[in-house]
Amino acid sequence: MTFDDVRKFALLWPEVEDCTSYGTPALKVRKKLLARLKEDGDSLVMPGVPQDERAMLVESAPKIFYFTDHYRDYPMALIRLSKAKRAIVEPLLRRHWRTLASKAAVKEYDSK
Repeated sequence: MTFDDVRKFALLWPEVEDCTSYGTPALKVRKKLLARLKEDGDSLVMPGVPQDERAMLVESAPKIFYFTDHYRDYPMALIRLSKAKRAIVEPLLRRHWRTLASKAAVKEYDSK
């Protein structure tokens, strides 16, 4: 996968905007970060992943999921897009989108 792949499916969800964050391509929902491309050009910085879940993801798929000391105390995971499949990334991202989008947008999406 690439960030362009992520962008294509995420922009289909209501209220998702294509923008930048820290000088890298990013996706936001109502001005809040949904995900961004890390400076390495391959890793997706994804907020909204509780630390216990992140630990389980890293343990079960360390080639895909990881974190750095910088993110250790935050509910964030890093995903190596070059190693990931859409079937893994999309559900995690959609779950986070649901926490950021308005109730009306989620209801609209669910009614399709």
